[in-house]
Amino acid sequence: MGTFNVTIEVAAGPDGPFEPIDAIAGTGQMYSFVPSSILRGLGVEPTDRRTFVTPDGERVGRDIGWPMVRVEGIERAHPSLVVFGDDDSEPLLGRLTLTMCGLEVDPERDELVPLTAYLPGIQVEASA
Repeated sequence: MGTFNVTIEVAAGPDGPFEPIDAIAGTGQMYSFVPSSILRGLGVEPTDRRTFVTPDGERVGRDIGWPMVRVEGIERAHPSLVVFGDDDSEPLLGRLTLTMCGLEVDPERDELVPLTAYLPGIQVEASA
C-alpha cells in the first residue's frame, strides 16, 4: 500500500470559508484526521467522542465532528466524519471521507479515482 499527498479543503459549513490542507491519502486509514487547532479555528464543533487504539496499543479518546470537506478535483463539498487530531499530527484523508466524496484510492498508480459503486442485486429463486 502506497501513500501520497493530496490537498483537501475543510470548512465548518457549506458556505465556507474553506481552509486548504495537505493530507496523506492511502488505503489503510478508515477515518480522516485533521489537527484540532485547524478544525476549531474554522468553527467546527465536536459532536461526539470515540476511543481509538494507537500503534503501540494505547487507548485514547478523540473528539469527532462533521465538517464539510472537498477533495482535490471535486467541486462539491460533502459532510464527513473527521477526527480532531493532535495539533502536531499529519492530516490524513480516510476511506470514509473518500467514499462520501465519490472517490477511492488507486493503489497501483497512487492517485484518487472515481469510486466504483455497486448496486445490491436481489436474486429470487424460482419455486419448483
